[in-house]
Amino acid sequence: MNYRHAFHAGNFADVVKHIILTRILAYLMRKDAPFRVIDTHAGVGLYDLSGGEAERTGEWQEGIARLVERGLPGAAGELAAPYLAATRAQNPDGVLRYYPGSPFIARHMLRSQDRLMALELHPEDAAALKENFAGDIQTRVTHLDGWAGMGTHLPPKEKRGLVLVDPPFEEKGEFSRMAASLGKAHRRWPGGIYAFWYPLKEPEAVETYVKALKAARIPKILRLELAIRPPSTPPRLFGTGMIVVNPPFVLEQEMAVLLPALADLLGEGRGRWTIEWVAGE
Repeated sequence: MNYRHAFHAGNFADVVKHIILTRILAYLMRKDAPFRVIDTHAGVGLYDLSGGEAERTGEWQEGIARLVERGLPGAAGELAAPYLAATRAQNPDGVLRYYPGSPFIARHMLRSQDRLMALELHPEDAAALKENFAGDIQTRVTHLDGWAGMGTHLPPKEKRGLVLVDPPFEEKGEFSRMAASLGKAHRRWPGGIYAFWYPLKEPEAVETYVKALKAARIPKILRLELAIRPPSTPPRLFGTGMIVVNPPFVLEQEMAVLLPALADLLGEGRGRWTIEWVAGE
């Protein structure tokens, strides 16, 4: 599976993933103390939905476009508001053309005391990311393998923050790499919040990943998943997942509101969700 950001910008998986991101950031903002966001696979940061890659797949029309058009009811809509605000900030004329990736969403929410470190290995994407954040003193863009950055940049000097890991799944072994890197990162910075995204395509691979997380003996791990269709043969992307280590204490409750509403909207009545403690509460 190739999940390079540009081809799938704004699809259902991005919607779920980035709403979770904004809820974690909203929690970090409850305290005045500064925090840092480290985005290990940042992409280019901003995506033109009328451009070649996004237009080729058209996946955003069943993701962000559907959410913008229909919205979410009640409390779910209130919880999704920061995410939609970050999206609208890139489309001030009210026409949905640009989709903000995780670094742009994070940057939109940062306060003056907070910092963003965006890592990207792909040389062209890293160059585009640097250009998109040119002159921004709160953001540091580095052309670097995100897996290496998990070791060299932890812990951050702020001692508070989030590490977002959103690999493209271009190579085999990404699940094993995620489990191993989390173990090493947690030993370096046990108090940090970690959010690891993964695709739901091959259920057996996901369960093997979860077993490896259980064996890591990390105290608090929350598993969040949303599927818009059943698994199929041959395998195809049917859902999206996020592992959150040291999740905000409000996140489980917020996801219990958001995931059913998102499953109904994005899955058009066929969606299902999972909220499960892999370790901890």
